[in-house]
Amino acid sequence: MERTLQRVATGYGLIEGPVWDPACGLYFSDVLNGGVYLLDRMGNVSLAVPKRRGIGGMALHASGGLVVGGRDIAWVSLANGDTRSLLSLEAIPGATGFNDLTTDAVGRIYVGSLAFRVFGGEAPKPGHLHVIDLDGRMRTISDGILLTNGLGFSPDGRRLYHSDARASLVRVYDVVSDGKIGAWKTFASLGANGVPDGLKVASDGSVWVADAHGGRVAVFNADGAHREDITVPLPMVTSLCFGGDDLRDLYVVTGSRGGPQDNCGSIFHTRVEIAGLALPPARVALPSA
Repeated sequence: MERTLQRVATGYGLIEGPVWDPACGLYFSDVLNGGVYLLDRMGNVSLAVPKRRGIGGMALHASGGLVVGGRDIAWVSLANGDTRSLLSLEAIPGATGFNDLTTDAVGRIYVGSLAFRVFGGEAPKPGHLHVIDLDGRMRTISDGILLTNGLGFSPDGRRLYHSDARASLVRVYDVVSDGKIGAWKTFASLGANGVPDGLKVASDGSVWVADAHGGRVAVFNADGAHREDITVPLPMVTSLCFGGDDLRDLYVVTGSRGGPQDNCGSIFHTRVEIAGLALPPARVALPSA
């Protein structure tokens, strides 16, 4: 099915981490140029968090503010910029940063760590998958991810999907109990040239995966069968997000690589037939100021 995507924002280096706030609109980051921005319901863009670079994933927090990735996992107040670290690099030997993240129904944070500098030309080294429990303690629950990317849970919370960009596949784990997961299996592959980046899960259990080199969002049924591709006007498709009152507004975000100029990273919008899943807010305890 051919879809028409409308460009609703542009002028960014590498957009990542889109998260829908029903009260405000779409928050997103610019990894290369820094900052978190808000695309409000009227289509206006404003700066929400200045300067911070490298944010590959975000989530709302139940107490207000945002959980953001990058050099650490941190909570940032949108009211006054107060920032508190939830997970530091020092807690994970060999880690160089954190990329995408998601939350489960009770508010735990699941996040992947990187073991090499992605933009520094270093040879890939496998990283890990971690969970931050409600009391703030961290557990490492999987390893061997060459380049950790999108994360998302099935509608019943019993499966966790996880993009490995350098392996060109999406993993799936069975959620065992109390936030633990079993051994991973291959859920879907984007092909030899595919680079699975951010992902989201829809209410019918389908998994929507950004292809960072392919100019598309690849949609897979819950059994892993390929359903359709949504063609995007720029080749570097980094992530996506469901929004709107009915969660049928699809926002697709991109970087500039392969585009007509620097800082052409854009947000595209279209309506879809299947509603997405709302991302539960994080409920991890915040450290004292």
